[in-house]
Formats: sequence, C-alpha cells, structure tokens
Amino acid sequence: MTTTYRLDDVIALFDGLFADTFSTRLVLGGDEPLYVPADEACPCHRVVFARGYFSSALHEISHWCIAGARRRKLEDYGYWYLPDGRNAEQQAAFETAEVAPQALEMLFSRACGRVFHVSVDNLGDIEVDRKAFRNRVEARAQRYEREGLPRRAEAFRTALSAYYRQGAGLPQAIDVGVRILTERMMC
Repeated sequence: MTTTYRLDDVIALFDGLFADTFSTRLVLGGDEPLYVPADEACPCHRVVFARGYFSSALHEISHWCIAGARRRKLEDYGYWYLPDGRNAEQQAAFETAEVAPQALEMLFSRACGRVFHVSVDNLGDIEVDRKAFRNRVEARAQRYEREGLPRRAEAFRTALSAYYRQGAGLPQAIDVGVRILTERMMC
C-alpha cells in the first residue's frame, strides 16, 4: 500500500497538537520558510513552510520543536540566515546550527515512513561534505533516541507515527500526541 502524504494532514496534526496548547499553527507559505510570532494582526504564532513541500513542513516544525520560549517570541527565532554562496566558515556554522533540527526532521520522516535527505543548503563554489554532515545528523538522531526528544518533538513524532505507520485517524493520532504533552507537563 502506498502512503499519501497530504499537506492538509500534517497541518491538521500540528495544529491539533499545538494550536490550543502553544497558540501556534503550521502555515503553507511561498518561497521561503519563516517563523512569525503572534502580534496585533494575528493572535497565534505561525510556522510557515515553503513551497508546499512536505519535507519543508517537517523541517520547520523541527526548528520550532527545539526553540525555547524566549526564541519563540522572535521572528525566525532570532537566528541569522545566509543564502546560497556561503564560504567555508559560514557553511560550517550553518551545518553546526542545522544538526539538531535535521536530526529531528530525520526522526519525523521515519515516523511517516518517508526517506530523509539532509540539506546542506549551499549552491556556492565551496566543496561540501554531504556524507560527513549526514553522519553528524544521524549521530544526533541516535542521541535523541537514547536521551529522549524534546517534549513537543516527541508528541509530534508520536502523532505522525500513529497516523502514518499505525493507521490511526487524525483525531486519534492527535489524542496520542496530546497525551504525551499532558503527561510531560505534569512531570
């Protein structure tokens, strides 16, 4: 059986888990992803993913799951971003910042039964060691598995797995994730 990966489903899972608990919604955007905190114009925070790509949604959710309360008050969590054409030093800094989010994205992809591809996100003139970066991402994913994922990430991964791998409906998958949020909040 072939699994269909619909954006409406991943949006429903995310919003079902986090719209009420964290006033945060997942939003389909244009060419560039962006995190936008709540403001006068919109009472909820928005995780905006790019171009309607399922993998972009998972990646941006990964960043949100890592961001602490202070960073979630800042546009794009207060991080810098340099576009394609980074030099070697800038690329190394980019990869260091991307290891943890891409490790979560890898775990989210696996929970959906999807193949994960690392993103070095640089089309410049420098040589990028994609295999070495993938090894760092895989090592970080294994560390998450051993030590535990951040609470929001674990709730989302569990909901993804329930929906895509175990055949639960959207309401049931959301309930499973909400239980993880609730249990962890009580500890």
